Amino acid sequence: MPLGRHILVELYGSPASVLNDVIRIETCMVRAARAANATVINTSFHRFSPYGVSGVVVIHESHLSIHTWPEYGFAAVDLFTCGDSIDPWPAYEALKSDLKAAHGTTREMERGQLDVPAQTGAAPAMAAGETPPAHIRNLWFTRREEGIALSLRHAGALFRHQSPHQKIEVLDSYGYGKTLVIDGAIVCTERDEHIYHEMIVHVPMQTLPDAKRALIVGGGDGGALRELLRYKQIEEVVVVELDAMVVSACRQHFPALAPAFEDTRLSLHVADGFDFLQTFPAESLDLAIVDIANPSSGPRRLFSGPFYARVRECLRPGGVMVAQTEPPALDSRTFSEIYRRQESVFGPGNVYCYLACIPTYTTGLVSFSYAATQGADPQNALSPARARRFADAHGLQYYNDEIHRAAFVLPPYVKRLLRGEDPKPPRS
Repeated sequence: MPLGRHILVELYGSPASVLNDVIRIETCMVRAARAANATVINTSFHRFSPYGVSGVVVIHESHLSIHTWPEYGFAAVDLFTCGDSIDPWPAYEALKSDLKAAHGTTREMERGQLDVPAQTGAAPAMAAGETPPAHIRNLWFTRREEGIALSLRHAGALFRHQSPHQKIEVLDSYGYGKTLVIDGAIVCTERDEHIYHEMIVHVPMQTLPDAKRALIVGGGDGGALRELLRYKQIEEVVVVELDAMVVSACRQHFPALAPAFEDTRLSLHVADGFDFLQTFPAESLDLAIVDIANPSSGPRRLFSGPFYARVRECLRPGGVMVAQTEPPALDSRTFSEIYRRQESVFGPGNVYCYLACIPTYTTGLVSFSYAATQGADPQNALSPARARRFADAHGLQYYNDEIHRAAFVLPPYVKRLLRGEDPKPPRS
């Protein structure tokens, strides 16, 4: 008898949606291993952007591995088993069925059959009655941008849904807790969401002590809403979220965000933000927050001149708009264009850039724009003592008066981008 049996498998005609789904692939591979009567020890799977999954199931009796090409409906699989009690063929049949392959080809090889070394008398790998090791899962989510990628290890999905608008997932990540992913992009995580939400809300609110009415375009996760509702003077927050399923998923899986949706000051609308603003009353807002993905992956018309113009019309004199903008180190051209577009609406000198460090966002450096209808300087309008008292009273984790001022201190390359210059001038 050979030491091992090795089946090389090629599967054809599987749906791309199946072959590009890392969690489903892992589930199918584990089921295949158990169909072969194998003991699963460890799984490690990685989804590549935009297409493809690679992974391995380590079993007590060797391993099963896979790599997929979703764009071709093709998967290459290795089934390697050792021991008389293991039959790899049921694993093949299970995998072919679960991956919905139209057909497959196989080739079996016997490993270690010729010149088998004499048995040394070593003890068996698992003694009689020994408990097999626990199954450890290693799934990897990767967000890839041009020339850069961020990967998070997770233990599977707590929620997955394809809405009419987008694919929504809540992943159980090891390093950052529950992670909201929309169309393959990280929106927020339990362990660093406070940075984004505190910076997009408290920077403008600490310059608008009399603000009473605010609008959030996007923000279906509830984080910006939670921060706004800390202010007792706020009378109404209008949230316009395109996808009701985002709100539902976050209310279910992010308990730190969910309570905000129960506040009576909330007016929630499930609608397209651009269309909704067309009929919104002019000069009715003190603050507008554009809480949506950056232009490289978000809806582009929510970063357009007409959209910014309509937001400005909805602001009262002295009102402010803040928006997440492109990471300056990632797409410098788009970053510069956004600020020129906002300045064309709000006027030169009325748009300011500020920065925050968020580990789970690509490059780790996130930019925000602060656009004022009447040119209020976000540093001069700050009362450090009031901001410090507020941060202490509410136990804020990132924002305080010092962070507020430091956020507007920009590196030279960012200043050059804002002036429309080359961010990397020749060295002398």
